[in-house]
Amino acid sequence: MKQKEGADYWDTQTQLAAGTHHAFRNNIQVAKDRFNHSTGVHTFQLMYGCEWHDQTGATNGFRREGYDGEDFLSLDLKEMRWISPVQQGFSTQNKWNNNRAYLEGRKHYFSAVCIEWLKKYMEYRNSSLEKMVSPQVSLLQKSPSSPVTCHATGFYPSGVTITWMRNGLENCTNVDLGELLPNEDGTFQKTSTIRVTTDEWKKNQFSCVVKHLSKTIRKILTEKEIRTNRGDSVHVGIIVCAVALLIVTGAAGYMVYLKKRGEDGQL
Repeated sequence: MKQKEGADYWDTQTQLAAGTHHAFRNNIQVAKDRFNHSTGVHTFQLMYGCEWHDQTGATNGFRREGYDGEDFLSLDLKEMRWISPVQQGFSTQNKWNNNRAYLEGRKHYFSAVCIEWLKKYMEYRNSSLEKMVSPQVSLLQKSPSSPVTCHATGFYPSGVTITWMRNGLENCTNVDLGELLPNEDGTFQKTSTIRVTTDEWKKNQFSCVVKHLSKTIRKILTEKEIRTNRGDSVHVGIIVCAVALLIVTGAAGYMVYLKKRGEDGQL
């Protein structure tokens, strides 16, 4: 939606939501009065939508309003009239049925406007499904004695399988498969962790195989392929030292600036 629709769309939707908020505040109060509910927590609900058959072209729509989880009003599109199953809704039913302009407006929305947007959303969905991004695969390990994690990330669509192979055969022993998780950019990530000793994977060939619609990626478990956080403390120390030096340099420059301002009589 962010890629397909411009600022006007979001402004319009915001204005519609604000109008709906105002209408709901009014409707809940009217419903409470009609049901003699002066206290307590109550709800006013609205559900509407449209249907389109992409082969026959048949369309349909619905709109139902409810109070405290029970039907209050519903629109019969075939008969083009409102129906209320409860006495408290009869006055609104008669009021809306006598408003032909309002009925025609609802008919136009469900037979044309809603269908048009439904088709547009379907196009957006199809174009999104056609998008395909290959995963990035890494082998991660905290320490030499820790389990090894095969991490696949940045892939789309979400369908992916991760398996561990031992000497060319699928290995299901001591393997934990993680959940599929979303990334902020709309792609996905998933992990599979294997518990195996260093001696064992050095004597045998272990590999992680990630199968995605875009491609299949195989990572052989070797010291070269494993990414760890060992040695990161050295880099952190260098960064901290550089930041400290930057702060000292900045402070010294600022003192010179203050001294100069004082000499010029500008403070």
